[in-house]
Amino acid sequence: MLQKIKTGSILFRSLQQLNFAKNMVMSRKIWWYVAFFAALLGFFYFLVFRDYDFSKSNLPVINNVQDFAFTDQNGKPVTQHSVEGKVYVAEYFFTTCRSICPKMNANMRRVYDAFKDEPGFMILSHTCMPETDSVPVLKAYEQRMLSGQPYTHADGSYRLTEDTAAIKKGGLNATNWFFVTGNKEPLYKMARQSYMIDNNKPDSTQLIKDQFIHTQFFALVDKERRVRGIYDGLQNEEIEKLKHDIKDLLKEKVTSKHFMNGFSNNPN
Repeated sequence: MLQKIKTGSILFRSLQQLNFAKNMVMSRKIWWYVAFFAALLGFFYFLVFRDYDFSKSNLPVINNVQDFAFTDQNGKPVTQHSVEGKVYVAEYFFTTCRSICPKMNANMRRVYDAFKDEPGFMILSHTCMPETDSVPVLKAYEQRMLSGQPYTHADGSYRLTEDTAAIKKGGLNATNWFFVTGNKEPLYKMARQSYMIDNNKPDSTQLIKDQFIHTQFFALVDKERRVRGIYDGLQNEEIEKLKHDIKDLLKEKVTSKHFMNGFSNNPN
């Protein structure tokens, strides 16, 4: 009888050990499946969010900038490829302007001074009078913009000092400030349809040669050629905001979001 009890006890312990071993194997399988699906889920989220820019600015997207082709103060082409992956500010002016342009470009010079050593930044100053603002004229204007120094006028606006000797001497070259000219129609089209900085709707019957843009607004464009802000180029507080927003956009990453586009109904 005692022998039977011992045998039963041994058999019971054996069954317990066998069940324990089975449970261990099952537990390991479960944890393996959990780890596998966790890794799979992690990889999925990596694909989804790898293009997501967590540093992006809160500035809204106002418009997309179309392709363009102009000529700068050095006679070199400036196209959409020139601004690829860069943050830039766009404005319109003309070299003989004696009203708002000197104030605007004194402020633009302040923006230039703040970011002239930043390789990811540019300024595009478009002439609104291409019939008179030729490449040599724009080059001479560049010398005026670079030789002078911004100072505060009695009315609180900024102006540039005029260094006649430096202007005559020449030889100054902007690192990332481009004064561009071209055909009048695409220049005006860019202001109205891309940069959104001309509020005056032209008379549809008016010939392009009779139209004139005279705007004080600057457009801020991000690395993906999207307008992200419009600023009054005559207001100091607006210039300070512009400089702050430029810093934010410079931190943004260029994103393709190819994977995310696969979930979109938009074929583009």
